[in-house]
Amino acid sequence: MGIPLYNRDLSWLSFNYRVLQMAADQQVPLYERIKFLSIFSSNLDEFFRVRMPAVLTINKVLEQDPAAGENESISSSTLSEVLQEINRQQQEYGQIFTGSVLPDLLARGVQLYYNQPLTAAHQAFTKNYFLSTILAYLQPVWLNGKPKKPFLENNALYFAVTLIPDKHPESQEYAIVNIPASLPRFLQLPSMDGAHYIAFLDDIIRTHLAYIFPGYTVDNCHSIKLTRNAEMDMDEVKVDILEEVETFIRKRELGVPTRFLYDATIPLPLLHFLAGQFDIRDDELVPGGRYHNLKDLADLPAPTGLTQTSYPRVAPAENKTAAATDRLLDLVLQQDFLVHLPYQRYDYVLRFFSEAALDPDVAEIYVTLYRIASGSQIAQALISAAKNGKKVIVFVELKARFDEANNIRWAKKMKDAGVKLIYSIPGMKVHAKTALVKRNRGYQWDYCGLIATGNFNESTARFYTDHVLFTSHTGITREMELLFLYLQSREQPRAYDFLQFEHLLVAQFNMTERFTSLIDREIKHAREGKPAYVIIKINNLQERGMINKLYEASEAGVQVDLVVRSINCLVADIPESRKIRIIRIVDRYLEHARVFIFHNNNQEEVYMGSADWMNRNLHRRIEVCVPVYDNTLRQQLKDIVQLQLKAPRHAQEAINTYVQNIM
Repeated sequence: MGIPLYNRDLSWLSFNYRVLQMAADQQVPLYERIKFLSIFSSNLDEFFRVRMPAVLTINKVLEQDPAAGENESISSSTLSEVLQEINRQQQEYGQIFTGSVLPDLLARGVQLYYNQPLTAAHQAFTKNYFLSTILAYLQPVWLNGKPKKPFLENNALYFAVTLIPDKHPESQEYAIVNIPASLPRFLQLPSMDGAHYIAFLDDIIRTHLAYIFPGYTVDNCHSIKLTRNAEMDMDEVKVDILEEVETFIRKRELGVPTRFLYDATIPLPLLHFLAGQFDIRDDELVPGGRYHNLKDLADLPAPTGLTQTSYPRVAPAENKTAAATDRLLDLVLQQDFLVHLPYQRYDYVLRFFSEAALDPDVAEIYVTLYRIASGSQIAQALISAAKNGKKVIVFVELKARFDEANNIRWAKKMKDAGVKLIYSIPGMKVHAKTALVKRNRGYQWDYCGLIATGNFNESTARFYTDHVLFTSHTGITREMELLFLYLQSREQPRAYDFLQFEHLLVAQFNMTERFTSLIDREIKHAREGKPAYVIIKINNLQERGMINKLYEASEAGVQVDLVVRSINCLVADIPESRKIRIIRIVDRYLEHARVFIFHNNNQEEVYMGSADWMNRNLHRRIEVCVPVYDNTLRQQLKDIVQLQLKAPRHAQEAINTYVQNIM
């Protein structure tokens, strides 16, 4: 089909702009708005580390061969389009911060020094802090143009300083000074006249630079930051994968530049000198403001006494079914149940692993871990299980971007305890969220399974919306066992094409085909005049085949409702999508669950799992989705998604109320 797709990079930037809009929303508590500013900045940094390298590559291709843009494999966005959108958003960011957030802080008696000098009274305080604390962390480097160039750390903050020697005032010299990331970015200063004052670490260093360069006059000082390509190709690691991934992590910090962010007031001679010094190309030069790394705003101190500046604390609800039992594994054998995160307590997932580690009848535990919490109780329970003599097999995805080092650390700990580790499959990531416990009761084996839409990670479970299915369904758990047998082989899926999954939808085996057939059935019903609809809730929608299938469904008369948090490449408001409604939810929690609902002529089928509809998820990962067979649990998922479709702006509040009342 020749129906256009919305560009992936611009779609992602559209999502980040929605995050920025939350910072402008006066209904959002003040410090939560500041957090959204932080999230926006963090997201944009990741864009330049991960997505921008592809944009730069495509730009080079189009410069050499403009006709290549007609190839569907080439993104239609140009570098200028991307940079123009980023610049527009950054301009609005500045307007929100200076025109709304800072005045609102001031109205509450909090003054954040921003683009203004510290008062004399505060300079005396900061001088002592600078000399006693900051000075030990500073590492000034002279830029003298010699072949050995100083190294700028990835996304670290620096000052580019122009200096005039006292003995030769007609000349200039340049140096860079690091802004230490190991120190707090903000410092609370002494209160004056009942007002609270906060200063950037940057401004404290800027104010006292003269102490670093005796015999020189500081002519000017401008902030700079270099972002490097973090999209390392780890698909071909084959031998000692743990060692190779550790090498890749080190190499990533040496990646080629993708953005040199600089204070836009910097003199052109200094900018050109820096570009030459660090091998920065023109298309990598990005003007910015006086302060960079505003993701640190998440750590802005809230002085004592401020009220109503954050969301009111909401205690996660009990899952009444699970809370009423002392033996969670026995309960799973009796009935399936769902835990809805973060609206309900994560304790039940932790209990599942802890009970399995201590239950004398549990013989085997299998689990896939994609992003492990830094203080993971789950990993600790698996260590205890292995030390208790149980067979524990853990698939650790060492290629989980930006979590590789933490995953490696836990992998080593588990291996030392006797856990059998399975590492990444070459050329493929395992993104499935599954766990299986086998108990030996005489001549009988009991199977208890977990399948989730999000990682087994108690840290992210506090603010990611996800669903976790506890099940002992015979067909599902037996197929989970087959999946773990396959994972232990570390072979490519085509070598195991004899695996037949009837219940589970497993990417690389049957997922794309099953989703396609489920939509085809709705198309058939619509053409027969029967009710037909599809509801898809995912994080990203980009894979062309599935998008074309949704267009086809719309043209056949199927009502398609999409809840897509981030990337959405399906084009709305064209004839082919007239029956498609798309909403995006950005709120207190990060929407993360994947749910798929098919009407099936009033016999609805509901699935949940780990898979987004992107090329990488459907074609380069092992993903798992599971049918929800229990009528009550199906209804829970349907009700939650309907609340999101009905009132996206207030959906999370409504879901919290709904979940509190689930029996």
